Formats: sequence, C-alpha cells, structure tokens
Amino acid sequence: MPSALLVLVVLAFSPLVHGRHARNTESNGISVLGEFNHEAFPRFAEPIPNVTVTVGRDALLACVVDNLRAFKVAWVRVDTQTILSIHHNVITQNPRISLSYNDHRSWFLHIRNVQESDRGWYMCQVNTDPMRSRQGYLQVVVPPSIVDRETSSDMVVLESTNVSLTCKATGYPEPYVMWRREDGEDIRYNGENVNVVDGEVLFITKVSRLHMAVYLCIASNGVPPSISKRVQLKVQFPPMLSIPNQLEGAYIGQDVTLECRTEAFPTSINYWTTERGDMIISGSDKYEAVSMDNGYKKYMMLKIRRVNKSDFGSYKCVAKNSLGETDGVIKLEEIPAPTTLKTTTQFPSLPTKKKGKTRAGDRFGRGEANNRVDSPPDFDDAGMPEYDDDGEFTLSSNGSPPIQEPPGAFSGATRTENFNWCIGGVLAMTWIFSKGLR
Repeated sequence: MPSALLVLVVLAFSPLVHGRHARNTESNGISVLGEFNHEAFPRFAEPIPNVTVTVGRDALLACVVDNLRAFKVAWVRVDTQTILSIHHNVITQNPRISLSYNDHRSWFLHIRNVQESDRGWYMCQVNTDPMRSRQGYLQVVVPPSIVDRETSSDMVVLESTNVSLTCKATGYPEPYVMWRREDGEDIRYNGENVNVVDGEVLFITKVSRLHMAVYLCIASNGVPPSISKRVQLKVQFPPMLSIPNQLEGAYIGQDVTLECRTEAFPTSINYWTTERGDMIISGSDKYEAVSMDNGYKKYMMLKIRRVNKSDFGSYKCVAKNSLGETDGVIKLEEIPAPTTLKTTTQFPSLPTKKKGKTRAGDRFGRGEANNRVDSPPDFDDAGMPEYDDDGEFTLSSNGSPPIQEPPGAFSGATRTENFNWCIGGVLAMTWIFSKGLR
C-alpha cells in the first residue's frame, strides 16, 4: 500500500479521544480539564486464541470487545504492518480475506485457502488513546511430501558393491524420514539386524542378495497424512547351486525323483542333462521336470518313471544367467528290489463228540457220581473265531528266515500234517484237564 494512502487510513482511524484528559468548554468559554472515566473505555473480553490450520483450509481469527460504543476495531498483519480491515470495511486487496461481526462485539477475520505465506501474528486493535490491542498467531502446517527428483528410484546393483538410497521430503514442521522393508523383514545394517533405519539416506556396504527387497521411504511430521515411496533394490549375482542328495538309489521298475536348488539374479535358465550331455525334455512318459520359483531362488525336480537298466548313471542340473553358469551332478545307482515270502497256515478239524470213561475223575477226586468224559466243544460253541484255511500271509524280505528242519524229523509226514496233529492233541489235553479240575 502506498505510504500516502496508509497515512490517510491511519488518520481515518485516529482516536476519538486524545490523551488521558478531556477538555469541556463551558458557556462562559472557560475550559475545564476533567478526568476521563477509564471504565467507559472498550476492553477485550478474551484473548485472541492462536490458530493452527493445514495449508489449503480456511482459518478464522476472533476478537471480542466489550463496551465498544463509538470506537472502531481494526485487523492488522503485524509482520508486514498491513491494515486488513477497519470496522465494517475490508482494506486489503487480498481476495481470500473477509470480515464478519456480531452484535457490535465480536469481530471475525476470515482467511480462505490458507497459504504458508499467511503464517504469522495478527493484531486486533481499538482506536482508543492510547491504542488497545490483542494479538493471535496463525500457524500454518503442511503435511509431508516427497521430492521425487531428489529421491532414489528403483536400483540394480552388483553383489558386494556399496549402495546408497536417498529420500528427500518437505513439509512444516520439518518431516521425520525413515527406511524399512515393505515385507517387514529386518535390514542388515552396519553388522546388525534392524527393523527401521532413521534418516534420509540408507547406505549399505557390500550389499548381498539378502538385501534384495522393496524398501519404503516414510516421511511424517504429525500432520496427516504420512507419505511413503517404494524403492526396489535388485542385486545381481551369478548362479549358485546346491544338491540335497548327490547319490540316489532305485530298483528296476521304481519311480525316482532327483532334486536340485539354485539361486541367481537375473533369473537363470535351468535344465537337466544325462551323463552323455543330452538335454532331458519334460512331458514324455519317461521324464517329468518341474521348476518352482521363489524370488531369486528356484527349486528343480526331475522325476524318472519305471526305472530300467539304461537309466542308471549320472544326471546333471544346470543353471545359467548373464553373469555365469553352474551345474551339479546326481548319481543314480541300482539297489536290489525287495523280496517277499508266502506261507500258508491251516487249522485242524476237531473230532466229534462221544462218551467214554476215564480215571481222571478218580485221580482228581471229582468223578464219584459221574465218571464220564465229554468230547471237546466245537470252536463255535467255545466262542473262538473261524479261520479261512486258505488264508495267506506275506513276509517282507527282511523278515525272519523260515525254520529248516533236519531230514526225517517228522517220520515222513509233511510239516503241515504234523503241525495240525500237534495242535489237535494240545487242545484235547487242555479240555480233559479242565474237566478233571471240576
């Protein structure tokens, strides 16, 4: 505002009462100085509260004056000494500023779409002499934002080199910046495993494949919302290979599986070969090759169906990428097939029931009244289960060997027949003995 115009505005806002005394002129022309009543002066009913508002929103500053009477209220920007309004009139040319009032007591300064430049002290003053005023502070806060041109983007580095990830953020108050992994895993940093690294720069020495991940740069300053940016770190290294079992065994006709694990980035090309160097094609009736990826790790499996003599030998799993190649050998050897032994068990038929006499009753003191021996009960009567005479039982090859009897041990009878007679005799003697005890 030009200085001349400012002077005119100040003159228009000059106090209605000059000094502590008022001059009253009597009808006789004699001036009488009388003491002014200070209680008649306007007074501020409450202080102007400080206001905090997020950039882009609206702000409201309130000034409450009691006993204003004919005095006037003005709003002034303190740091620039700009008069914003006088009483009912807006003076500033800023279209975002407006004024409202209520009951000649409350005076409100409105600022729409607040900008950072609006931050500062604002004064509400009354044109008394001396001037009376109150001040309130408008705090403008800005949520954090990330400066893309000064922040790292996705990176690809070689293993064992040093890498630096940078994240630049702005906002008010100044944002706090930290780094963490998107998957929640710890970061290997300065020899320790940490979950969060504070600061704008994440510097990793001798980066390894374990550092390969998506990293989050997170900026916050207490003004919502916080903001983050994803930075993917890729670490290149030649293929590495491990074999769980370098020697596998199988018998003729068996299905066998060979396993191999590799790590590489960029992703490697993996395949199987025979010991003659022929590449094995999956999908045939003979071979089935399966590969499963998990990040930079890969699991290889080769299934060989119905192994025959020509399948025994060495197999090679191979992994290649732009940085190198590696392979591993698995040897498949023949093992004896398991053998089985079949045996047949027969149970004897028991004699029919008949009556007879015996001296067993006299021997045991139980045969005075009834010197009669009953035949053994049938299996069904005794509650014993029935067996299938043709039932077979198979023994594995590592079971106990069959018992070899010397020649003529059973006087020319077959082993099964002698076994059946022995079982029948034992059952008969057991039944006789139990009857005698009665």
